[in-house]
Amino acid sequence: MKIAVAGASGRAGSEITRELSRRGHAVTAIARNPDKIAALPNVTPTRGDVLDQAGLAKLWAGHDAAVSSVHFLASDPLKLIGAAKDSKVGRYLVVGGAGSLEVAPGVKLVTTANFPAQYKAEAEAGSVFLDLLRQEKDLNWTFISPSALFVEGERAGKFRLGTDQLLADANGKSWISFADYAIALADEIERPAHLKQRFTVGY
Repeated sequence: MKIAVAGASGRAGSEITRELSRRGHAVTAIARNPDKIAALPNVTPTRGDVLDQAGLAKLWAGHDAAVSSVHFLASDPLKLIGAAKDSKVGRYLVVGGAGSLEVAPGVKLVTTANFPAQYKAEAEAGSVFLDLLRQEKDLNWTFISPSALFVEGERAGKFRLGTDQLLADANGKSWISFADYAIALADEIERPAHLKQRFTVGY
């Protein structure tokens, strides 16, 4: 498949690019500084700006799927959604946040007392992005939330999937590595199971 990844030089984006390359997909890896993108088989480093809707739409056009892996506060969801629609790309997948996941019915993680203050604005922006996607009638979107801790770690290949509720392990820890998150995202591209939905991945 032909897959475009915006934010391919970031921590999540680079792992997603690596996983898609490993599976033999043709990847257009987009970043403001393409020199920071690792040289990998089937990967074409490409300069792009996520705030340039028209430019991004051109880069995404002709792909089977486009992945947006950018910080919410460093981008504009309306421009990203607009670029996905203008490009006529087959699927649009967003690397989401955990803040909009529920810890109890109707209670989002970002609203809990212990949520780190330094991540609150980013998490709230991610929640707005998800709400905007849910209003889209024509775009074939998927929003993939990591667990509370999104960290460097091994590619174990073992994890759980959920929907709108925060996942946690037996010790109450909510976490996922970038590498295993990338597996879940690549699986979703290859075997669509959450069209026009949010899902989450965690251990």
